[in-house]
Amino acid sequence: MATDPNIDDSIINRGIVVFSGGSAANSLVDAFNTVRANKQCLLNYVIPISDNGGSTSELIRVFGGPGIGDVRSRLVRLIPDSAPASERAAVKALFNHRLNADAAAARENWQSIVDGTSSLWSRITPAKKELIRSFFNYLNLEILKRARPPTSTFDFSSASVGNLFLTGARLFTGSFESAIHLLGSIGGVSSDLVRVIPAINSNFSHHISASLEDGSVIVGQNSISHPSNAPGSPKLGRRRASLLLADGDADDSDYLDMDDATSYQHDHIPGSLPSLRYKNITFNKADTEELPCRISRIWYINPYGQEIRPPANPRVLEAINDSQAIIYSIGSLYTSIIPSLILRGVGKAIAMSPARHKILILNGSLDRETGPSSKPFTAVDFVEAIVKAGEESRGKGGGSGLPNGRHRSMDAIMDNLPGSTTATNSLVTPESSVPSIIEPLSPAPSSLGAKKLLPYTSYVTHILHLEGPGTPSVDRERLSAMGIETLRLYGPKIMSDDGKTVLGMRYDPTALVQALEVVLGKKGDAMLRGKLGGGVSRRNTLEGGYKER
Repeated sequence: MATDPNIDDSIINRGIVVFSGGSAANSLVDAFNTVRANKQCLLNYVIPISDNGGSTSELIRVFGGPGIGDVRSRLVRLIPDSAPASERAAVKALFNHRLNADAAAARENWQSIVDGTSSLWSRITPAKKELIRSFFNYLNLEILKRARPPTSTFDFSSASVGNLFLTGARLFTGSFESAIHLLGSIGGVSSDLVRVIPAINSNFSHHISASLEDGSVIVGQNSISHPSNAPGSPKLGRRRASLLLADGDADDSDYLDMDDATSYQHDHIPGSLPSLRYKNITFNKADTEELPCRISRIWYINPYGQEIRPPANPRVLEAINDSQAIIYSIGSLYTSIIPSLILRGVGKAIAMSPARHKILILNGSLDRETGPSSKPFTAVDFVEAIVKAGEESRGKGGGSGLPNGRHRSMDAIMDNLPGSTTATNSLVTPESSVPSIIEPLSPAPSSLGAKKLLPYTSYVTHILHLEGPGTPSVDRERLSAMGIETLRLYGPKIMSDDGKTVLGMRYDPTALVQALEVVLGKKGDAMLRGKLGGGVSRRNTLEGGYKER
């Protein structure tokens, strides 16, 4: 295999690690796969398991266990495209299928799948059909064993068939990763080329909480990212920090339709937070209220709401330690990316990784987590959030989510970041403990001279971004002073349903592939120089001949 003279031979076949959630980053899967093929290496997706919304909430309520929605979404997206009439296409359609939104119709739909009479089985061969059905039947038995009619029965409304399969396989094997391997194998996802790795390998639920700058606390990923306004869902999204613990929790009047509350005690520790055991939480991502102020921190909680620091899946650390590049993909910053970064071991692994390139693909629009609109996140804010998470993973400056936290507040740390208007004290990070991968490209401004820079380039060395309506602003000079190179891409606009409002920008897959290959040092430089008729400034703009649409 021909190699690029600018790349160290010792890292040529190391893998690529992508931190992401589920649905948003699915649009970039083909681009990542192209880069993987060109680099002839393994591609590892690290996916959080803290999701507790949608049909996942019902699985957690009845069975406990990890939030599997994002893992299932990526696995099914990775099933190779095939002819419409092929078995593989039928398997993909089966795992992508959602049951009817009406509870009675959904139960009937599920029963036809379990019985083997559903039309979804029509193009799946008997051997594979019976293999898949065996796990559906096992799950169905477990559902019947846990039923306590009339107060507590499993709600199949809008349930993902892929989620039901993963749950059945996990319960049968006793291993979440075995269930992932099984679904991938059935779908033809080659583990020699690409792997989906849960951030935490566990058969238990792992929930997150968020603190806001005003001191309030939000419990549960769904409430942080897109709280439900549907009837029958929790009314409270935010609470005072003093109400975080279960023994000081809100009373039943804070929730709707809790007529079967006693049945929850069969499935969860008595006294655990009601918001973490609510049934079938529905939401609408397009109709989400802004937060009153910024999110200041994310942390994991136990069933009582107390902060915990779980370790990362060892396979995540192995992938990072054997990587040539680390990519933070598009998606929800605080519920898709940060939950993986704050796990014990991840920050150190990233900072000490042999990967030369740590690339942030900046979102093409701002959402509830990167607002409010009065104070939207910039590219620098994205970087600082990632660095905070990585340093907290290492036990450097982590803050407790409780009112009387034992650790130094991360907000206090952020006040001392370079460029902060409220900084009063120097934040010193020992250079020997977290080495900088890339030195600043230009001398730091005088305003930064009195401070030691946080190890920004230990976590982020490059930013790929779009520029247009609704995108986060990018201060190239400040990022350059932090040692971070920026590349601007062009892509189409994201329009509202009525076609009158620009909501943000979307990455052009070809442009993204070329940009990633420019950074990684293979093929991209030559292609882009040929199109532009000259060199490319990595710190400024990447224009690969794509017109803004």
